[in-house]
Amino acid sequence: MRDGLGGYGTVLVLGGASDIGVATARALVAKGTRQVVLAGRNAGALEDAARTVRAAGAVRVERASFDALETDKHGAFVRDVAELHGDIDLALLAFGILGDQRAAERDPSLALEVARTNYLGAVSVLLPLAERMLEQGHGSIVVLSSVAGERGRRSNFVYGSSKAGLDVFCQGLADHLQGSGVDVLVVRPGFVRSKMTSQLEAAPLSTTPGKVAAAIIGGLRDGRETVWVPPQLRWVMSGLRHLPRPVFRRLEI
Repeated sequence: MRDGLGGYGTVLVLGGASDIGVATARALVAKGTRQVVLAGRNAGALEDAARTVRAAGAVRVERASFDALETDKHGAFVRDVAELHGDIDLALLAFGILGDQRAAERDPSLALEVARTNYLGAVSVLLPLAERMLEQGHGSIVVLSSVAGERGRRSNFVYGSSKAGLDVFCQGLADHLQGSGVDVLVVRPGFVRSKMTSQLEAAPLSTTPGKVAAAIIGGLRDGRETVWVPPQLRWVMSGLRHLPRPVFRRLEI
């Protein structure tokens, strides 16, 4: 549950070593969150992330092993977290891979890894998380989508399609949960300057993990269902979405 100051009792971060995951955990701790569970594959990276979140003032920071590709284990994972740490008041899905578009075009196994991680892995864990929160009678789910899912582009259609599927799934999940005490916030950042994009040239209107975290905090505070980071991207993508296809195809994006 949230306290009177907006802090959450227990926050679960899937992708707990990611830049956005850590930045959001720190921002939530600053707002009064007491306990954070950082979940991911890399134990060393999780320990580094845990130290950062503890330094931000968290009362308790725990680590948990989670792999998006191990879908047969996700139900048990959610049950174990709840049994060990109590109600999951907020869950943040911050895991995902960008992949290499050109390599994926030549090697379908690479495209499938992106799809399985970003879409199938997310769906697999979102359903038991939603079920657990329904049993609790409360909870918030925050999902990192992307503006890349707004319209398929030749430069990143493998990654973009995985985020498009996730975005649509979460919109439907939010409608399904309406009135239950469980809410879903979909976050659509543009290019985020982070470890995942360190080898790429920054795009216009690029942002940072800290700004994404701030947008998440604001979206939760205001009861939003969708936030864009930065906000101007909402109008940029609306324009691109409605361009006639022959015109859109001529754009170098």
